[in-house]
Amino acid sequence: MTDAAAIRDRLKNLPTPTLKELFDADPQRLSALTGRIGWGEGQTAGSILFDWSKTHLDEVHLGAFEELADAMDFAGRRDVLLTGGIANPTEGRAAQHTAERGIGSDAAVEEADALHQRMKLLVGAIRAGELGEVKHLIHIGIGGSALGPACALAMLARDIDAPLIDVHVVSNIDGCALEDAMHGCDPKTTMIAVASKTFTTTETMTNATSALDWLRENGVADPYGRVVALTASPEKAVEWGVDETRVLPFSETVGGRYSLWSSIGFPVAIALGWDEFEAVLAGAQAVDIHFRDTDARANLPLRAAFADQLYTRLRGCQTRAVFAYDERLKLFPDYLQQLEMESNGKLVTMDGKPVDGPTAPITWGGVGTDAQHAVFQLLHQGTVTVPVDFIASIAPGDALPDEHHRILLTNCFAQGAALMAGKGSDDPARSYPGNRPSATILCDDMDAATLGALIAFHEHRTFCNAVLMGINPFDQFGVELGKQIAKEIESGKGEGFDPSTEALLEAAGLK
Repeated sequence: MTDAAAIRDRLKNLPTPTLKELFDADPQRLSALTGRIGWGEGQTAGSILFDWSKTHLDEVHLGAFEELADAMDFAGRRDVLLTGGIANPTEGRAAQHTAERGIGSDAAVEEADALHQRMKLLVGAIRAGELGEVKHLIHIGIGGSALGPACALAMLARDIDAPLIDVHVVSNIDGCALEDAMHGCDPKTTMIAVASKTFTTTETMTNATSALDWLRENGVADPYGRVVALTASPEKAVEWGVDETRVLPFSETVGGRYSLWSSIGFPVAIALGWDEFEAVLAGAQAVDIHFRDTDARANLPLRAAFADQLYTRLRGCQTRAVFAYDERLKLFPDYLQQLEMESNGKLVTMDGKPVDGPTAPITWGGVGTDAQHAVFQLLHQGTVTVPVDFIASIAPGDALPDEHHRILLTNCFAQGAALMAGKGSDDPARSYPGNRPSATILCDDMDAATLGALIAFHEHRTFCNAVLMGINPFDQFGVELGKQIAKEIESGKGEGFDPSTEALLEAAGLK
């Protein structure tokens, strides 16, 4: 039995006092399980408070998880990640998304900076009108190539009174999605951004071709002259028809769900300006520095992963809920779904052996206070335990009377308190068991740097979970099989499916 296996067995047998008992036994519990990451100075200063005190982590669990992190060589794998080593062994690649934020090998950081400068010049030229009048951008991608920009724009674009360039993000191959975007744009003043790492993604390239047809059919003489390509395969973009001066490359070592920091962030810079995009990078870098320079339980992403492992591995929780008490973060739970489930939803360890327990829980969530009137019944009185993360901002994002934000925050904090405390009753239907875990992420404000910090924190949290389980978070072979079968069907070569699939294909007229 390996040291790690022995530690996991010991963890499974540790007692787990109630949350109330943990607070009663340790007057220092709040300070011990609360931490803050900050950045900037003066008007650019900001921070995020991370409160994990309402989880069942205690001194004994923390000590054992620290031993597990050592046994799984957390420090070594972190060093491989941050210095450009082979962090993705199944594909023989580094994972250098932090280099886009200035943390990584010298060569990777230098390359990222050069590509950022290339993007900055093109963004400046477009916003200055040097490429003609541009009022709209249709950004076409899928997965990380679309969800990152969409999430960022949903959070940040609201603060722009009159966006210089209106951005529409399209990911779905369903033609309704592209039509909705086209209906909101004037083709004569619209640019198209095609975001695809390989520049072969079926959904993206099909949507891109239809967008070019739309430009052509509406009198745009040179549709390809209205296209910007965001890709790790620039030669394929040029072959497709994009002028080399409007191809914005990014490194092959930047994965799709980790790519917002690269040229995939082009629509964010176009809509909000380069300074805002740089602020996103700066917030992420602050978390990178904390993650790089802080060890053991004081490392906040690692501490969060300890709690994740406690609930998923030790207590059998199959889901984790994220509720953003801020309308601007309405897409953030969706973003985390892809980040966490595509990264850690794995069957085998890094050496190809079956995993010895659950890996990623199902990540889900929504926006408070809407969710309180939809799913919180299950959280408080359901028969399953669901760890909950609450995310909120001290500063409001609106100019309405203060009561709006005060009610929003009091609801957020009250839900965490109620999950922990519960309430007994002689009427079983009105009894709340309590002792249900939650964590709270409280931001000073919801601005560009905060968004960067939030995403980077969860990237590193996801990596920490992977290290503790011994899996590779940077491949995603599980998304390929269905895509391969779809291509076989489309090409007419698919056959021998199960009776249900054969009948569905026939009913839909696809056979």
